[in-house]
Amino acid sequence: MIRRVNRIFFTRDVLELAPALLGMHLVRVCNTGDRQSYTITETEAYRGENDLACHVSKGRTARTEVMYHEGGVLYVYLVYGIHWMLNIVSGRKEEPQAVLVRGVQGISGPGRLTKALGIDKSFNGEDLCESPRIWLENTGITPRYKTTPRIGIDYSGSIWKNKPWRFVATAE
Repeated sequence: MIRRVNRIFFTRDVLELAPALLGMHLVRVCNTGDRQSYTITETEAYRGENDLACHVSKGRTARTEVMYHEGGVLYVYLVYGIHWMLNIVSGRKEEPQAVLVRGVQGISGPGRLTKALGIDKSFNGEDLCESPRIWLENTGITPRYKTTPRIGIDYSGSIWKNKPWRFVATAE
């Protein structure tokens, strides 16, 4: 039975949430009313102020304020001035963590994903538990996955860039 994911699902530690998102349906209702559903296949975990690859490691700012909310809201930001990144805030209030959604079935890459789904800055702070235009549904399917180091974070140093906090669903 497919059902919309509730708040409790999101209030867990990011290292639990990131793999738990694999196999979930990301549902997007477009301005035309068309409903699109995509299976999440790849995620990355960013674990708070001590994680030098995480935006909040530089401190609390207007940009990162949404990461301090209770899990289940979106953190959407622009990278390289052209690509929007879709992140799901996890954990409890005042414990900033987020999962980057890197891919869904048929779309690989976080910039391609947001472009295909029409996600932009207007989604920043959107609550997945209440939004009429984007949410997650539990399919009841838990795919096998592999872990690898996160991508594109060389600036964070060897310890943080090599953490196996990228989760990729496998066909095995």
